[in-house]
Amino acid sequence: MFRFRISNTVVGALNILSLLLGLAAIGSSAYIHIRGGSDCQKVLQYPLLIGGIFVVIVSGLGIAGSLYAINTALYTYLLVTFLVVIGLAFFTVFAVFVTNRGVGKQISGKGYGEYRVGDFSHWLQRYVVNEENWDEFKSCLMDARVCQNLAINGGRNNDSLIFKHLSTTQAGCCKPPVYCGFTMKNATFWEVPKSGLAANNSDCATWNNRQDKLCYDCNSCKGGVLANIRNQWRHLTVFNGFMLVLVTAIYAMGCYAIRNNRLDSRIVNP
Repeated sequence: MFRFRISNTVVGALNILSLLLGLAAIGSSAYIHIRGGSDCQKVLQYPLLIGGIFVVIVSGLGIAGSLYAINTALYTYLLVTFLVVIGLAFFTVFAVFVTNRGVGKQISGKGYGEYRVGDFSHWLQRYVVNEENWDEFKSCLMDARVCQNLAINGGRNNDSLIFKHLSTTQAGCCKPPVYCGFTMKNATFWEVPKSGLAANNSDCATWNNRQDKLCYDCNSCKGGVLANIRNQWRHLTVFNGFMLVLVTAIYAMGCYAIRNNRLDSRIVNP
């Protein structure tokens, strides 16, 4: 005899939704594979595929357990959900630690969004902008054309420029650092002043007016990328906190669904 149970219905409905999201992730991975996107897009191909398959399998267990009263499937679903709760909690704490350890102050206080690599946590420095990974980051930056169509008004030198909506990545990668004292000719073409560079810094010597060079190998570029990643991780931390509450609630409802399945089984087989 079928008995309507709110907890079973809610768990089932949420898993149907997550099943559709998992299928969408698998479809996105297949689309990237068939279409052959940029290197940055290809990086997402396998995580989307693996994540989508994982979500589809777990959602299937949740649907089978909650809507069709298959307790074995529901027990497995709850075990996986519990591990997801632990993982989300760990990652949220880790993200807060990583993003708050370095203050990431802007260079010179001029408000141009330039950052130093040393302003950020050692983990971000070691695993994000190391020599092995930086070439991939540079490729992504060039694919995304972050240094094209910069909204810049007025001025002939770095001190008098007014930057409109310039991201930390653009400020670090698309122009020489403020303290170098370069003279601007246009948005991405700068000249060394007759008096010479204002600072003896490796970033000043690294700057190149070639569009595939610019300041992509500068520490200020790496600092800008780290600042952008840190800001995104802070937003992700808030999202993870919300997901942690939601998944915990789903886990609790799953426990009630198991109890409901047992009660229904006793009614059918007293």
